[in-house]
Amino acid sequence: MTEKDKAPPSPLLKIHNWGKVEFRNNQVIISTCKMHAYQFPFDYQSCNLTFKSVLHNDEEMIIKVDENSTHATLWSLEIIKTQFEWVFLNITIDQKVVDFYGSNQTSIIYTVNMRRRSILYCANFLVPILFLMILDLASFLIPDDGGEKLSFKVTVLLAVTVMQLLLNEILPSSTDRIPIVVLFCIGIFGLMLLSLLETIFVIYLRNKDLKTQESEANGGSDEEQNSDKTNFINSLKALKKCCQSVCDKSPEEKPSAAKEESTSQLMEMSLAMEKVSNDLEDMKRTMTLLGSKDDLKIGYWTKLSVKISRGFVTIYIMTASIFLVVISCKWMT
Repeated sequence: MTEKDKAPPSPLLKIHNWGKVEFRNNQVIISTCKMHAYQFPFDYQSCNLTFKSVLHNDEEMIIKVDENSTHATLWSLEIIKTQFEWVFLNITIDQKVVDFYGSNQTSIIYTVNMRRRSILYCANFLVPILFLMILDLASFLIPDDGGEKLSFKVTVLLAVTVMQLLLNEILPSSTDRIPIVVLFCIGIFGLMLLSLLETIFVIYLRNKDLKTQESEANGGSDEEQNSDKTNFINSLKALKKCCQSVCDKSPEEKPSAAKEESTSQLMEMSLAMEKVSNDLEDMKRTMTLLGSKDDLKIGYWTKLSVKISRGFVTIYIMTASIFLVVISCKWMT
């Protein structure tokens, strides 16, 4: 008992003609019992109330029960009008005789069995954690190119941490074993942490491959651009030389010779212009190919990161499914 009896004592006795004396004394008992929160919030609790005489043995005082467990349960259900967090199940009555310093003493043990109402804990705690796990699984559909996936996973992980702080406030600490709900939260948190580490590793591989491609592309493009630039400059020099030879021609030359030479120079100029046009087309084609190679080329580390992501998603789904099945079986047994 944690408090003294507050009910007033009864001054009356009831005497029967066959010699039985009946004394009724109602008591209000406030007691505590140790809770076993291993299956929280789907737990069942049993509290024992033991009645016996401290001074008298069975030869001096006989203690017995006038009602059985079924009658006590029905009577308790009629008396209990309101049930909040706990649902009353039944009462069992046992009679036990113990040896007390060479004399027998009878003890009457009332065992009160109760069940916790778990629907609010499921709606406010377990279901949100499952939703966060589904969000973490859906985050694998986000591309690994940017940082949105990483920030999203960190946010989900912080949300699970907040839920664990709430669990610390509502979970009773009077237990010798780690509750299943704590194992549930630790398992979900561990899966999300592994998912976050996998995302960081994949982004690292992709960035490593991107740096390698940029260095290779810069080296190859510089060589091709220098070659095209040299050809283009040579073509311009040839065109300039042809134009100067036409302009520098003296008027004293013979018309026929001048005509023939101007025709040949025009041919050379036409060929030079055609060469310049071809060089420009080659430069354009080279730049287009370089751009398409940068867009379509997939490096070794990128391919490896794709394989790692696919394998991890498969392992993640299988592990999460097995974990949830095992936790559910432990809760139901």
